[in-house]
Amino acid sequence: MFSNLTERLTSVVKDLRGRARLSEGHIDAALRDVRMAMLEGDVALPVVNDFIDQIKVQALGEEVIGTLTPGQALIRVVRDQLTHLMGDTNAGLNLGVQPPVVILMAGLQGAGKTTTTAKLARHLSQVHKKKVGVVSCDVYRPAAIEQLNILAAEVHVDCYPSDTQSKPVDIAKSALQQARMRFVDVLIIDTAGRLAIDDEMMRELTALQVAVDAHETLFVVDAMMGQDAINTAKAFNDSVPLTGIVLTKADGDARGGAALSVRYVTGKPIKFVGVGEKIDALEPFHPDRIASRILGMGDVLGLIEEVEQKVDKEKAEKVARKLKRGKGFDLQDFREQLLQMQNMGGLSSVIGRLPGASELTDQVKDNVNDKELIKLGSIIDSMTIQERQYPAILKSSRKKRVAAGSGTQVQDVNRLLKQFNQMQKMMKRMSKKGGMKNLMRGMGGRTPPGMQF
Repeated sequence: MFSNLTERLTSVVKDLRGRARLSEGHIDAALRDVRMAMLEGDVALPVVNDFIDQIKVQALGEEVIGTLTPGQALIRVVRDQLTHLMGDTNAGLNLGVQPPVVILMAGLQGAGKTTTTAKLARHLSQVHKKKVGVVSCDVYRPAAIEQLNILAAEVHVDCYPSDTQSKPVDIAKSALQQARMRFVDVLIIDTAGRLAIDDEMMRELTALQVAVDAHETLFVVDAMMGQDAINTAKAFNDSVPLTGIVLTKADGDARGGAALSVRYVTGKPIKFVGVGEKIDALEPFHPDRIASRILGMGDVLGLIEEVEQKVDKEKAEKVARKLKRGKGFDLQDFREQLLQMQNMGGLSSVIGRLPGASELTDQVKDNVNDKELIKLGSIIDSMTIQERQYPAILKSSRKKRVAAGSGTQVQDVNRLLKQFNQMQKMMKRMSKKGGMKNLMRGMGGRTPPGMQF
């Protein structure tokens, strides 16, 4: 998400950063570039106009021109306005009421409501440590009920029974009664979608809201719809009282205009954003962090939180203890590191959150190839336990067998072994006294071995 917008705005930021003096002409030129970048990024025209006007008022005042570093000051104004446009701060769910907290999921068919219901259940269960139950009130699409049953089992939450012969309101009331009896903290209700907005759909949603006294009604919208996402969100908000928005498929939209517009148009906060197909690919929406990422300033806080949630601390400590005792770093350890990286969305996802990532050269970006991580993992999986522990025994015949088993070439196996040897040397440096200094001295400013694909 935002890759096109980030690319355009980063070049504006880069030009401004070095300027010790700004004239009104410089500011007008910079804002023209910002305006064009946002329009090409599918941001709604009224949103762009208001955004530019707000920046210009501040840019021409003492806040920018009157400072010793006007370029930096203007960048700060743009970042602050971007943050304000998207809602200033993260708007969390209202979980402080008498349980069970009832969350209603609304949206058009195909927006990803059922998957998002399961993702949200997982998030509340694992991150907030809540006991969660889910139920499907989509009686028009039998597959939706079965889909939610399967996903609920995958994320280890209760899924209450429903069938296509029952009325949605009756299903919701029954689920709420069961949730109370089982002392559930949060009940998430997946509602039916339609191909387009219609009166019957809105009446059904309103009836469900009243029947279960919903504390949260989240509108799930596909970010790839672009301008249509904004119009649909507004139509829903005009008919049904919403409390927040969930943007799905944000990883597939390089423009990101919906995220910048939907909060402005509806007045409702974006609470979560779906960033992939995996069941853990749902993130709380932090406007300040997103603004920094759009301007190429990174999201280190988000990266730290992701590491804390997705990295297996026990396995990481096991490798650390092994290195401390002077025992070798073997291919099984290397495989674990690859899996940890994949759990965090791959190298490109990690690097994308670092400050200055947008300014990396194409050569460095080409080296960061997540498909190669999968290939390396397949090669290691095709080895025996003994081969993973003692890679030196991998001679010609064994390499051919491993290549055939992983669907790769012998050259790929050789490349993996070469990279592994480099990483093994790096780990040895780190295990010695003054390890990090030795490591940095040995690298001499080059890309780390594990990234050179």
